[in-house]
Amino acid sequence: MKTDRKILMPYVTGGITPQWTTYLPALAQAGADAIEVGIPFSDPTLDGATIQEASNVALANGTTPQSVLNALRETTVDVPVIVSTYANLAVRKGFCAELKEAGVTGLIVPDLPLEEVPAIETDAVDAGIELALLVSPATPADRAHEIAARCRGFVYAVSSMSTTGERDHLPASAIELAARLEATTDLPILVGFGISQPAHAAEAARVADGVIVGAAIMRRVLDGAGPEQVGEYVATMRAALD
Repeated sequence: MKTDRKILMPYVTGGITPQWTTYLPALAQAGADAIEVGIPFSDPTLDGATIQEASNVALANGTTPQSVLNALRETTVDVPVIVSTYANLAVRKGFCAELKEAGVTGLIVPDLPLEEVPAIETDAVDAGIELALLVSPATPADRAHEIAARCRGFVYAVSSMSTTGERDHLPASAIELAARLEATTDLPILVGFGISQPAHAAEAARVADGVIVGAAIMRRVLDGAGPEQVGEYVATMRAALD
């Protein structure tokens, strides 16, 4: 996922509204370089209150993994779509092939330990799906290097030892981790967890290759913001990165 500018990847929970796919072209128009679509999961262990709420709303709407992929299959957007979900769903045989059929190019599995990567890796390679893994500030250097080596597309740098969610400042650990990872891989390093203000994006991008913005978008959607309003917010993040 190389671009000639800093990468902006906004996140949307699949099924959050009946017309959730209308957010995707709005995000692309606002300057997204890729879009992360979360398949809602009943026990999202790495997600904070906002994305948990979004997942619960989506599940209450009757959302299933297949309904998310069906909707993506029927949606045209001119930037890559990366699906994120938990290992319980991702390890199912044929899952990556289904992603590819839906037009998805990548997969994030936040709870996948390095030792269990082979359970998904072969299917991902065979389907042409780029698997992205997470590295946290507490990950030892040798393990972080190995995780980065197993990633395809980009490396997901977790900003702090906490769940996803909006924050009032970017932890110093995010900058330190991004700098450490830049020395271990040629893949783009994207910082996520807590990137909710333009200043956060600009600060992270001084070291990293881009940012992932999730909870701040979902909070707006949960509060009733439509595609246009969410696009306006994402455009402020794009401007900060540029």
